Amino acid sequence: MVVWTNGCFDILHRGHIEMLQYARSLGNYLVVGLDSDERVRANKGVTRPFNTFKDRAFVLGALGCVDLAVSFDSDKKLISIIKSLKPNIMVVGSDWRGKDVIGQEYAGEVRFFERVGDYSTTKIIGKCCE
Repeated sequence: MVVWTNGCFDILHRGHIEMLQYARSLGNYLVVGLDSDERVRANKGVTRPFNTFKDRAFVLGALGCVDLAVSFDSDKKLISIIKSLKPNIMVVGSDWRGKDVIGQEYAGEVRFFERVGDYSTTKIIGKCCE
C-alpha cells in the first residue's frame, strides 16, 4: 500500500517524525510531497525556508520511514502528482479536518494525524530569534 503526505518539513521536530512514522505504519511505501523553496517562501515569508529543498529532501530520505520525497511548486503540480500516484492513504494533520484537502479525491482514503504536543517549526524559529 502506498501512503502519501506532504508539507514543508523545513526544520524537523518530534511532531514531524511521529507523523511520518504513523504514515509509514499504514502502508509499505511512503511518498512525501515536499514544497519547493519558492512555494515555502510564498507561504511562510521571505526568510523561509531555512533549509533548501535539496537539504530537506536529503534529511527526509535519510529517515527509515520515508521511501521517496518529491517536489511540487503549485497546487496544480501537487494534484498532478497525487493523481498519478493514486495513494491508498493520504495522511494530513488534524488541523485539516473539515476542510478541502488538495488531491483527496485521488486517494483511497484520508487519515488525520493529531498534533503531537505544541511542536511547531514557527515556534522553534521564534525561540531561536528571541
